[in-house]
Amino acid sequence: MNNKYVVPADSEGADPDPDAMVAEIESGARNAAGLAGKVIIAIAFIWSSFQIYIASAIPFVITEWTGINVVFNNQEARQIHLAFALVLAMLAYPLFKSAPRDRVPVYDWVLAALAASSCLYLLFFKADIANRAGLPTQADLVFSTIGMLAVAVAVYRALGLPLVIVASVFVFYVFAGHLDLMPDAIQWKGASYGKAMWHFWMQTEGVFGVALGVSASMIFLFVLFGSLLEKAGAGNYFIKLAFALLGHLRGGPAKAAVVASALSGLYSGSSIANVVTTGTFTIPLMKRTGFSPEKAGAVEVASSTNGQLTPPVMGAAAFLISEFTGISYPELIKHAFLPAVISYIALVYIVHLEALKLGLKGMERPTVVGTLAQRLSGVLFGFIAMAILAGAVYFGLGWVKTAFPGLGFWTAVALFLGAYVYLLYRASQVPDLEMDDPNAPITTLPRPMDVAITGFHFILPIIVLIWCILIERLSPTLSAYWATVAMVFILLTQKPMKNFFRGLGGYGEAFRSGGRDFFDGMIAGSRNMIGIGVATAAAGIIVGTVSLTGAHQVVGEFVEFLSGGSLIVMLLLVAVMSLILGMGLPTTANYIVVSSLMAPVIVSVGAASGLIVPLIAVHLFVFYFGILADDTPPVGLAAFAAAAISGGDPIRTGIQGFTYDIRTALLPFMFIFNTELLLIDVGFAKAVFIFFIAVIAMGIFAAATQGYFFAKSRWFESVALLLVAFTLFRPGFWLDQVQPPFDDQPGVAAIEYAANAPANAKMRIVLAGPDFDDPDKIASQTMIVDLGEAGDGIERLNKAGLIVREEDGKALLEEPLAGTTYFQTLSNYDFYGDTPVEITKLQAQAERLPKEIFYIPAFLLLLLVIGLQRRRQTVPAF
Repeated sequence: MNNKYVVPADSEGADPDPDAMVAEIESGARNAAGLAGKVIIAIAFIWSSFQIYIASAIPFVITEWTGINVVFNNQEARQIHLAFALVLAMLAYPLFKSAPRDRVPVYDWVLAALAASSCLYLLFFKADIANRAGLPTQADLVFSTIGMLAVAVAVYRALGLPLVIVASVFVFYVFAGHLDLMPDAIQWKGASYGKAMWHFWMQTEGVFGVALGVSASMIFLFVLFGSLLEKAGAGNYFIKLAFALLGHLRGGPAKAAVVASALSGLYSGSSIANVVTTGTFTIPLMKRTGFSPEKAGAVEVASSTNGQLTPPVMGAAAFLISEFTGISYPELIKHAFLPAVISYIALVYIVHLEALKLGLKGMERPTVVGTLAQRLSGVLFGFIAMAILAGAVYFGLGWVKTAFPGLGFWTAVALFLGAYVYLLYRASQVPDLEMDDPNAPITTLPRPMDVAITGFHFILPIIVLIWCILIERLSPTLSAYWATVAMVFILLTQKPMKNFFRGLGGYGEAFRSGGRDFFDGMIAGSRNMIGIGVATAAAGIIVGTVSLTGAHQVVGEFVEFLSGGSLIVMLLLVAVMSLILGMGLPTTANYIVVSSLMAPVIVSVGAASGLIVPLIAVHLFVFYFGILADDTPPVGLAAFAAAAISGGDPIRTGIQGFTYDIRTALLPFMFIFNTELLLIDVGFAKAVFIFFIAVIAMGIFAAATQGYFFAKSRWFESVALLLVAFTLFRPGFWLDQVQPPFDDQPGVAAIEYAANAPANAKMRIVLAGPDFDDPDKIASQTMIVDLGEAGDGIERLNKAGLIVREEDGKALLEEPLAGTTYFQTLSNYDFYGDTPVEITKLQAQAERLPKEIFYIPAFLLLLLVIGLQRRRQTVPAF
């Protein structure tokens, strides 16, 4: 285990200091004193300022006023972004265990200078480099080599060995892939040193590729926004609010830990940081209420890793997923929302079942709880209040834009200021929240409204973010910019305004205190981005290797061979390989690695077996399993962080956390076969119905895996519950056994179908033809064709990218033209062999019973299990 993951405790062996833990794990273990410390702080502040500068309109205004071009294009922004990340990695993280933590050695200054020069070389000599594209000079090779080594050293410092090893394996494959020591199945022609270095460093195919571009343009601002939100006091507010709302329930502290981690996950870019920041408070409280150290840590680990799957940030990977899949950011949020929510609801239920098994009770509330009807009405009121808030944001702000089209922005600013002043006035009427000692006794929970009123103004920047994305339809970068501006305004003004409303005076010190919070937030944002910045650079090496060598095809053939054509075995293999590849990697690098290697496998192997799923479902599948590596032994970095707080065994904590996360591991398989869970092509009413069914199904699955429902389950009851959950999640499976989903017709019928289908219709076909690499093998794949505008059948297919001719009652295909839609998809066929490539089947959607009819026997079986368990029930189920 790398020394950076050994979490420091205080001198008396008490609970670790959270700030020290975050610094040790996430933002640099070195706390240099004197001039070196000031330099690190200054660089971090300048980096944050630079990122805000390039996201704003300021460069364009200055350029227009002065005539001096101070606008940075995307490529230049990436180069400067990485230069900052590498320099701070060299200065903020020690290179060795024995390296000093209170000063910066000379060799680190030298490494920082070399790292910065390798990036800035591309900036200052960009014109010369563009003129000799693909023909590197000696200087190009020297600076490329320095840059690649600097990335490796920075990744080792900030993230440890795992990502360095993974990236090194890929670089080795680039240079040694043609050697005889490589198996024939994975050999490729190899690359010269000059070609490889140019590919990795001098252009945008490697280190400075899409991943680093997303880090520079989007991820940084969202991480900075989260850091400023944390410094403003929102983190403590979310934790206190969760405890006030849920602490009175069975296992209340554990349920509050789940909700608090979910709220922190909204802006957190790391499951480890989430564990540390919320776990230092929640884990000791869970232990005090009866949870073992391992279970307390496991609850925090499971909820924190799930935070990386929760929109809108998704561990800073949401923007990468949007970029790689071509799906707009708002659409991605919609697709990822339902699985994340039902996963968290199921975790709350799992915690409830654990509390029932342990016989735990809730903490004391300040008032009488009331009857069941009153409690249910309170829950209902909470849901209604959330719905009203969401409706007010979407429809209310949308109305402002419609009613005042010319004043939309300034009207929104006025509304923001009015709401802010009012909410801050209300907050000033109650005492500010204090940071509590989790080991101190809590005799009575605070009233939820007393806590809520202290921080309603923290929600305003989040509303600004939502308004910019959903109403104004701004880019994620610009949306995060305006949300950050709103957050900076709140940081600087909330304390003096509270003093004003309270009549306390002392405005100068209040302004200075807000300024310090702003300064600390800017520095924390930069230090939190070090790991993400260097991780996306290293992941770019992996993506570059894949584009240079076609390594994903090799992995696909290997998985196809092992799976033997079985879809389920293929998906299981991809899930296991994603878990392995994700071990020890931060969220962003995790996603890039697993999506680059494993997502194409599902697409290609699945198409050969008749499985056609939207690309977003494929990418979320591998992302989910990559993230689960954070609590999977033997690495399980989040589990080690939680164990350091709880005092439990890290391996047992990880195993327990993974048992809680089995429900999360189920979801990817379900939405691969039932894409309605991702809200794809469903209306609002259907989405609500799917949500309730999915919540019930996930709760039943959790009860089955935990061996407890209304009472301790017998084995056949657990099996029955699993059967019910499976049916509710995928009723189409049973319908497929009764009625086939498609009517298979001869391939030539595709021409007639294309002629008669309405505009923008889709057509499902099966192709077969000789494999390009093995002409004796007939390869087959299923694909869905977008037909576009109405017209002649062959003409529509040609416009869609399929060159079709009818011959001897068959629909034969010719090689697609380069650059057309299916050129890459059909590149695995030999179009010039003796056997032609043809459309063998047209698969038309069959008219069938509604699949929801199988919910009826599922619910009847569920009622039977409930009836059996109610006879043995000894404690209330809720």
